[in-house]
Amino acid sequence: MASGRARSALACLVAAALFGASTPLSKALLESVGPVTLAGLLYLGGAAGVLPWAFRGGSRELRADRRQRWLLAGAVLLGGGLGPVLMLLGLAAAPASSVSLWLNLETPATTLLAWALFREHLDARTWIAATLVLAGGIALAVGGFAGASAGLLVALACVCWGFDNNFTALVSAFTPAQTTAVKGLVAGTVNLLLGLGLEGGLPAGRSIALALAVGAVSYGASLVLYISGAQQLGASRSQLLFATSPFVGTALSWAFLGEHIHLVQVLAATLMAVALLVLLRARHAHVHGHERLAHTHDHRHDDGHHDHDHPGEPQSLRHTHPHVHEPATHSHPHAPDLHHRHRH
Repeated sequence: MASGRARSALACLVAAALFGASTPLSKALLESVGPVTLAGLLYLGGAAGVLPWAFRGGSRELRADRRQRWLLAGAVLLGGGLGPVLMLLGLAAAPASSVSLWLNLETPATTLLAWALFREHLDARTWIAATLVLAGGIALAVGGFAGASAGLLVALACVCWGFDNNFTALVSAFTPAQTTAVKGLVAGTVNLLLGLGLEGGLPAGRSIALALAVGAVSYGASLVLYISGAQQLGASRSQLLFATSPFVGTALSWAFLGEHIHLVQVLAATLMAVALLVLLRARHAHVHGHERLAHTHDHRHDDGHHDHDHPGEPQSLRHTHPHVHEPATHSHPHAPDLHHRHRH
């Protein structure tokens, strides 16, 4: 169990680093590509990056579930459609380091939505961690100048991604690669067509290739890693780990775009580092029951929940396939993952 949480936490941290790099890279691309067009290219690149893995796993029967389709549709509309356009519009009007730091608002947005709307239990340490991240985000917003309109656009993008994070944490009929591919293909195509109509046609071939490459790594690979972690840790905890991404974007903005370093950003970094330590030390355990459940996700067979047989395969082997959980009652440390959405 502990090793599984560590693996999921590492997946979220790597996803954060990959996504954080996209902000300064996108800032450079905005010099030759319009924001709506760029949003489309980034997500199409993300879809292309994961497409070879999108045909594996999943279940046609589970994908027919209406709730799962609505969750995926919400993730496509808000996370793949509106969110990136709003963020890139803000990025076009503000320094990349400032926008990177504003993206911290995604964490409290995700946490509050998870608690208020999605039945995700938050213990005291998680609330403390979220508060520290919010305090760091406020300090960063003060330290890195961004105009009010740019800040509002980025804040609205963070609300969209807050909903998206909660939706994708509950999508269990599709593998992370399938979710990413659908989001990228649908939202990316729509935004690209809108951008071509509103922003004056296709950009240069070199800009298109660079945008697709950034999308494949910073959106495709990053999303797959993040969704894998979120399904195991829950939306709020995975997003608190993902809150490290602005530091990657800020560091790259300082190093490659020559933007100014603010002292208050060091204070904010300290607050967020403490928040991550508090989060990783959180433990929650009690007697709880499980109803019968059928879904698809990455799992192993030594975690107390996956006891179906695979003759000849070790229990520690991780794999993805449709499977069924029978009703059970037990007690162990757990997070609000796909298996633990019970009330408290």
